[in-house]
Amino acid sequence: MLKKWRPYLLILPSIVVVILFVIYPIINAVIRSFSHSENGSFTFDNYSYFFTDPIQLENIVYTIYIAVATVIFTLLIAYPFSMYLRFSQTKISKLAFKLIFVPYLVPAMVAVYAVMLVINDAGVINRLSQLIGFDLKPGFIYNHKGIILINLWFNIPFVTLIITAALSGVKDALIESARDVGAKKLTIFRNVILPLTYKDALLAATFVFMSNVASFTTPYLVGGNAPKMLGIALFDQFNGYMAYERAAALSVIIFLISSISAIVYIYSNMKESQWQQK
Repeated sequence: MLKKWRPYLLILPSIVVVILFVIYPIINAVIRSFSHSENGSFTFDNYSYFFTDPIQLENIVYTIYIAVATVIFTLLIAYPFSMYLRFSQTKISKLAFKLIFVPYLVPAMVAVYAVMLVINDAGVINRLSQLIGFDLKPGFIYNHKGIILINLWFNIPFVTLIITAALSGVKDALIESARDVGAKKLTIFRNVILPLTYKDALLAATFVFMSNVASFTTPYLVGGNAPKMLGIALFDQFNGYMAYERAAALSVIIFLISSISAIVYIYSNMKESQWQQK
């Protein structure tokens, strides 16, 4: 009898943890997001506030802009870098592959402050420029440029690892065969490499988008007073204004925005599965 129930007993702690710390908070947040702050009655006011108030609406647009820009710049840098790591056999490429793990060894808060010391208007770049007679002020602090720049620090290594792993599945024989029939580098990339790796790049982009929509540390330290990213706006609603129902509604909105990238990824996989079945 005990042997029959043993598998279920083994996974029971995990199920309890998921129910207590994931499912219950989500259900509670959704219910509370539709509750009136004073009498607890059903209302859409908590949601309409974020889509009618100009400041809150600007925060939503600003967050999506930061997340999309981070995804685009990360892919533009990480994809060519991954191809270099995969197809180059030099000592520099091997050393570079080892160095991409460095950001994972630095705590997020320390990394943000370290980058701030460099890109600050009175930081390392400014002092180096003064040595050669200039007074260069990068202007990356307390605006969207600083947030995107530091997001790249965290996300490029992650995306590079995923795409490099995907590229390792591209056999050298395929590349050599394409070269033998006269295909140029761009043709090989478009017809051989990209079709075999775009799904992994899309998966990486999905994670980057979702993690940056709800990011807090970087926009808190580097972002300006207005507009704010939704993670900071959520902190303000919860800690500053103590508007718990609006905070719950904003949590649901952040979840729905994050789901956009997940839906795109799932839809692309479904389309490919349908194409393969034909």
